[in-house]
Amino acid sequence: VPTIVFTGEVSEAVREEVLSKKVIDYLLKEGRHNIDYLIKLIRRVYKNKGIKVLVVDDSGLFRARVADLLKVHRYTVYQANNGIEALGALNEHPDIRLVITDYNMPGMDGLRLVNEIRKTCGSEQIGIIGISGDSLLSAKFMKHGANDFLSKDFFPEELYCRVNQNIELLERIAEIKEASNKDFLTGLYNRRYFYEVGGKLFENSKRKNLTVTVAMIDIDFFKRINDAYGHDAGDRVLAGIASILQKRFRASDVVSRLGGEEFCVLAVNMDRESVEGVFNSLREKIEETEIMTEKGAIRASVSIGVCTELLSDLDEMIKKADRMLYRAKEGGRNRVVIS
Repeated sequence: VPTIVFTGEVSEAVREEVLSKKVIDYLLKEGRHNIDYLIKLIRRVYKNKGIKVLVVDDSGLFRARVADLLKVHRYTVYQANNGIEALGALNEHPDIRLVITDYNMPGMDGLRLVNEIRKTCGSEQIGIIGISGDSLLSAKFMKHGANDFLSKDFFPEELYCRVNQNIELLERIAEIKEASNKDFLTGLYNRRYFYEVGGKLFENSKRKNLTVTVAMIDIDFFKRINDAYGHDAGDRVLAGIASILQKRFRASDVVSRLGGEEFCVLAVNMDRESVEGVFNSLREKIEETEIMTEKGAIRASVSIGVCTELLSDLDEMIKKADRMLYRAKEGGRNRVVIS
């Protein structure tokens, strides 16, 4: 059971006694900021359960010491004897988020290891903490691409603070990236992300590595919904249809809100014979779904235009799908038209 000690006062002797019991941390009852720190610490410990850390050092005793401390905070810990072993571990476990590496190791030292990691993973993807008995190496580690540095005579609290801060920084960067790629209202990918990733998928399709299908989806008479029920209800309808889209397509597909009531799907390796069935099934699902709003349940329908031809570029495929969408609307709406 992870344990945090909360106390009115603590001496150096008591501190050492407490930490020897492998508790997560000890806190003094000094003010509100300590309560805030306690809550933050509890949240951190729960999050740590799925986070992987790699400890690299040719000393088995030192590796074991660092690993034991990290396991108290519920990190999943891997160990490597040198830089070469570390690269193997990173290939085997690409979801490792943090590397703690010594400098002086046989085969490949810590600076070379940092260089190798940074060839493929930026500082926003994986954190690196250099560690050494020689504090003069701190600048070298940082200049080679490490995020942080620790002296080998560290206190346990210092290790925890450094590790947690680096993990939290990676999480914040990931959150900012996620926010920049997603539409705030629907949670779908935004226009910028669609063109960025969709362009890469299209280039892959030109090289015959995969096939792409582009679909434009527009909510029928959406202005009437806003006029009759209000914009809050209209937002609920947008979010409800976005939720259906997310559930209907795979993680490899790109589902986005291009703007207003218009959505675009780029589906990867969709079987040509199943295109009509997939999008008609989606249309029927949206038509039969009641979306709850403060003004009551609302039903909406969509028109869908699909381009299955590989044209000169992604823009041309989107324009072709848009022309098919226009035909669907001209034909009475609530239907699918495929090029």
